[in-house]
Amino acid sequence: MGKRSQKSSVLMVCVGNLCRSPIAEAVMRDVVTRAGLQGEWHVESAGIEDWHSGRRPDERALNVLARHNIDYHGKARVLAPEDFFEFDYIFAMDLSNLAALRRMAPKGTTAKLLILGNFGLKPDERIIEDPYYDISEAPFEQIYRQCSIACKNFLKQALLKQIM
Repeated sequence: MGKRSQKSSVLMVCVGNLCRSPIAEAVMRDVVTRAGLQGEWHVESAGIEDWHSGRRPDERALNVLARHNIDYHGKARVLAPEDFFEFDYIFAMDLSNLAALRRMAPKGTTAKLLILGNFGLKPDERIIEDPYYDISEAPFEQIYRQCSIACKNFLKQALLKQIM
């Protein structure tokens, strides 16, 4: 069980906590709520870099979430060393994020470091690409779709205790 009030806990991580990880956090919370498990799960997001700390997510991310009737009120924060002990699962959006998490992980880390896209997505869709420099909202919609599939599959596997 998680370290936060014995809830299971998930931290979604991308580079700046502005695009991908806020979408993943919001989608995971929505999936947990729809399953009636909001009292059993704690979900947050963070960035590897502190470039955007305290800022709201990218407007395109918020627009996509709103179109799917998901509210998000969080602000960007940077990953902290204690996160590696306070969360059960820390999800990277891509291989670069995962490599950074592994480098940053303190000795004795208890969190499982995973790639979100490995849960239910086709092999060629498992990397959740950074849309920050794209002009349109289309990549954000793709991220929403990827996160929806992955979060549902992760929760299903976690409930069946199949996550190693």
